Amino acid sequence: MKEIQIGKKETYTHTITEDELASKVGSGEVDVYATPMMIALMEKSAAALIKEDLDMNETSVGIMIHTTHQAATPCHKTVTCQVQVIAVDRKKVTFEICARDEKDIIGMATHERMVVNKERFETRTKAK
Repeated sequence: MKEIQIGKKETYTHTITEDELASKVGSGEVDVYATPMMIALMEKSAAALIKEDLDMNETSVGIMIHTTHQAATPCHKTVTCQVQVIAVDRKKVTFEICARDEKDIIGMATHERMVVNKERFETRTKAK
């Protein structure tokens, strides 16, 4: 693993599809962007931010997320996810994440990921 810089940040965009609505994923009955899908976008954005800092045999896995989902977003709208590294403790990386649609902040999160050896991690998991 290369050194991951505190303050490193990036913005990712995503257009919501019908498959990501709460009514489709089972997290509610309304046709709005589902909370689990917003969290998945947050995790994906954090993983992408540090991917270039990892060795070829490494990946990162989510170990904690504390989030709010404070505004609803309809289908086909664009969500912008701003992610920033706020702490690094050996192989644990902490991120601050803000997701917005075209009008509102829709969610905020603190997220932690652990850098692991991919093959070793998968081998241990399959042995369960």
